[in-house]
Amino acid sequence: MRRRRRGSRLDQPRLSRRASLRPAYESDAFGRIAERVARFIGTARYLVAQSIVIVLWVAYNIFVPSSGRFDEFPFIFLTLVLSLQAAYAAPLILLAQNRQDDRDRANLAQDREQSVRTRDDTEYLARELAAVRITIGELATRDFLRSELRALLAELDTADRDHDHDRERRDRRRRREGERPARRDRAVAAEQSPAEKRVRDCDHGVEG
Repeated sequence: MRRRRRGSRLDQPRLSRRASLRPAYESDAFGRIAERVARFIGTARYLVAQSIVIVLWVAYNIFVPSSGRFDEFPFIFLTLVLSLQAAYAAPLILLAQNRQDDRDRANLAQDREQSVRTRDDTEYLARELAAVRITIGELATRDFLRSELRALLAELDTADRDHDHDRERRDRRRRREGERPARRDRAVAAEQSPAEKRVRDCDHGVEG
């Protein structure tokens, strides 16, 4: 039975030998380095420094004696250096642009999602405001309450007047009913003879 290697875990697959022979690198770290290089190449400081180096290179190989020159005219070594620089700078710049495009695409998608959420929230708020307006429209306003109270007071005043009028009618009717027996008694007394009056007066005197 083979011994288990140190550091190997049973819950992780073992790498194949072909994969172990391939150079491993972190793409994100390489992309960050490429962005830094591209950002530095695109600065004015780099252009000034490169111009100074080229001028010194050319001046040295022109004014220094031929025994001390390392790149005589037509400056083949300078052309090779600049070609190599361009050959490496172009892919680095493209890689940085691709990473920037990916970030812009991700930001665009995030902005689109945010705009969709904002639109949904705005529509929800608009619906809520419409519902609130409808509810407020159905509520009683101050003027409406005043008009209703005035109408109720007018109805109460009318009812009180009718009640007073009915009471006056009842009082009048009672008075009339009370006056009728008195009139009847007076009429009866007027119809009686003088003898009957004297008898009645005598009866009243005896009772007294």
